[in-house]
Amino acid sequence: MSEMDQNGKISVGKNAFPFPMPVTLLGATVDGKPNFMALGWVSRVNANPPMIGCGVGRHHHTPAGIKQNKTFSVNVPSRSMMAVADYCGIVSGDTTDKAGLFSVFYGELKTAPMIRECPVCIECRLLQSVNYPTNEFFIGEIVASYTEERYLTGGKPDMKKIDPLLLSMPDNRYWTLGEHAGDAWSIGKSLRK
Repeated sequence: MSEMDQNGKISVGKNAFPFPMPVTLLGATVDGKPNFMALGWVSRVNANPPMIGCGVGRHHHTPAGIKQNKTFSVNVPSRSMMAVADYCGIVSGDTTDKAGLFSVFYGELKTAPMIRECPVCIECRLLQSVNYPTNEFFIGEIVASYTEERYLTGGKPDMKKIDPLLLSMPDNRYWTLGEHAGDAWSIGKSLRK
């Protein structure tokens, strides 16, 4: 049983994950072949130019391709792709051809494989990598992003239509988006005096 502190909070240790992470499929060309791995540690890190960061365990096969070509992709699978996305996190590209599960395409960079079945695909040029004790953090400039008209509303990506997956840890469960709760940079205006 956890001990409660004086503020009524219970310690859950240092390795807490306070919110779900996006489920993505990180793509790279490794030794001339497209490869994909499941990845949740993904975040935008800059607005202009647009940049995205990915924390990847060094034991994975994919980082070698990112370093070889200085490119990678971040592909957003929908709920209907949950089993195949999970499979890409179970098996290694070192021993399994995961690209054969998908219709692979390339964009401007020619070396960042993307997945046609994913509602959103983001093509990146590697800018920087930072080594940490267990992971390497890759920062890429977003060169282009791709979707289909059916995933847009008013010319913008529609999260309900994309139906992305989320991952919670340490319970290792998949989730989907809930309902629209309010408009950002708007709902808080009611607190202005």
